[in-house]
Amino acid sequence: MATVRETDMVRVCTLAELQREPMRVTTAAGRAILLVLHEGRVSALDNRCPHMGFPLHRGSVKDGILTCHWHHAKFDLASGCTFDLFADDAPTYGVEVRDGEVWLDSRPVAGDRLAHWLDRVEVGLEQDIPLVLAKSAIALDELDATSEAVARAALFGLRNRRSGWSQGMTILTSLVSVMPVLAPGDRPLALFHGLRHVAASTRAQPPEFDLEPLRTSETRPERFQEWFRYFVEVREADAAERTLVTAISVLPPAAVADLVMAACTDHLYLDSGHTLDFANKAFELLDRIGWDHARDVLPSLVPALVRSQRMEETSSWRHPVDVAALVHDAAAELMLMRRDGGPAMGWSGHAELASMILDGEPTDVLTELLRLVHSGVPLTELSAAVVYAAMLRAVHFPTSNEFTDWETVLHVFTYANAVDQALRRAPSGLLARGILDGAMAVYLERFLNVPKRAIPTPSGARAGAAAILSAFDTQGGVDDAAQAAIDSLATGDDEAVVRALGRALLREDGAFHHYQMFEAGIRQWSRFRGTSVGDQVLLGTARYLAAHYPTVRATGQTYDIAARLHRGESLHEDPPG
Repeated sequence: MATVRETDMVRVCTLAELQREPMRVTTAAGRAILLVLHEGRVSALDNRCPHMGFPLHRGSVKDGILTCHWHHAKFDLASGCTFDLFADDAPTYGVEVRDGEVWLDSRPVAGDRLAHWLDRVEVGLEQDIPLVLAKSAIALDELDATSEAVARAALFGLRNRRSGWSQGMTILTSLVSVMPVLAPGDRPLALFHGLRHVAASTRAQPPEFDLEPLRTSETRPERFQEWFRYFVEVREADAAERTLVTAISVLPPAAVADLVMAACTDHLYLDSGHTLDFANKAFELLDRIGWDHARDVLPSLVPALVRSQRMEETSSWRHPVDVAALVHDAAAELMLMRRDGGPAMGWSGHAELASMILDGEPTDVLTELLRLVHSGVPLTELSAAVVYAAMLRAVHFPTSNEFTDWETVLHVFTYANAVDQALRRAPSGLLARGILDGAMAVYLERFLNVPKRAIPTPSGARAGAAAILSAFDTQGGVDDAAQAAIDSLATGDDEAVVRALGRALLREDGAFHHYQMFEAGIRQWSRFRGTSVGDQVLLGTARYLAAHYPTVRATGQTYDIAARLHRGESLHEDPPG
């Protein structure tokens, strides 16, 4: 507790006045403070209920408990601590009675704000209380403690969900990665979205119990990879997890990444791309919170790996063209391939290769990819071209398609992006098989560009963030959003377009795929920024998001309430007398 300085003490009333009015509001340092005389003791608390700001003097006191009459939050009068986790502790003030006069310390009793708000994050996650999470996100952003909040939320999300990595974990990791390009005022809102989805993903879920590593002298990376891939192949979850836990304890991070990504690409396009995307996000999370948490993070991937649908088992990959067999043969050739000379530095054939992937025959596309690998084109340039091709499906997507077909486009794009990002982190021949999978997934959705929607041209209209956001206010405003984005990009301020799309995402009640699309779009825009490819990536992102908006926007309302309370605004004023 802070030492009381005499200069901070102010006389507020006499004890006799407080006896006549046992719940009395006074002011100090610009704050409304409630004085309460109860059972012969004087207490002082902030008059705003920490839940939603209702005036506490309109509540009641009984048996040492102050009750707010709006949502019935209850507080220990002596400490301000709440009995109800949906509320928060009410700030208290030191108070003394001197010679029949009541003196108040104008400073609230100080505490560790960082520890308090991190604890409130935990409460919000445990109880799944959005308002608590919104308040925590705002306060922790103000304390420059977003990283601490992310680490706390991530570990909670992993330890409290036995079924493994969740959509909420992907959303949290995705939003943290795009925070630097968002408007500063939207960054705590992004944190709130991430926290909210982690809470939802762990609701009513059993906790995870760790498996111990093997007591083995084995340290060869190739042996651990052999074990892990075999146990995933036969869908034996415990054996795969224990192998992975042991590998984490004895192998360097790059070898562990190779092991996981090999298993993610042993079969075609696992679970419509989600399995590899989740794995990539898990490694991105470790890049942020540290490899020391690998034993918490990576085992969460095993449940999805062993239960994922393998696309070679589906009819669309087998008939009328046996695409699965073509990819299998191409992947085998890729693993044996030697490159001619050094890397083909400065290769810029992304547009040409993307066009071929979009419209070419499977055998021709796979042959060309292998030729380019053989000639020394870096794998990450080829993976980027596949991502671009996948995004062009969204750019050219006609709204005459069935609405759910947007998700088919989304799955291929985010899978291709995950392959691209993973190759940049830890390139390997096994992971490079994902380039082939991605290209064929783009081929298989070719019917979604019939007829092909043309790329809009700048209209010359004055455009900006307001025009983009306006297009998201009307359901089905896909083409309006595309035109507003193109007109805004024509001004040369692509960062403004990115911020507008970020605001469009965060003001809605976002679903899992919306965050995936935005994050992958930002990744690829950053890769191709300043080119027509980069502009088209933003165009496709805008079209996809606009197809799904507006929503009810309840998330934004909760956040706005938290922001107003944080600023000290009164949500509920007494009417004028």
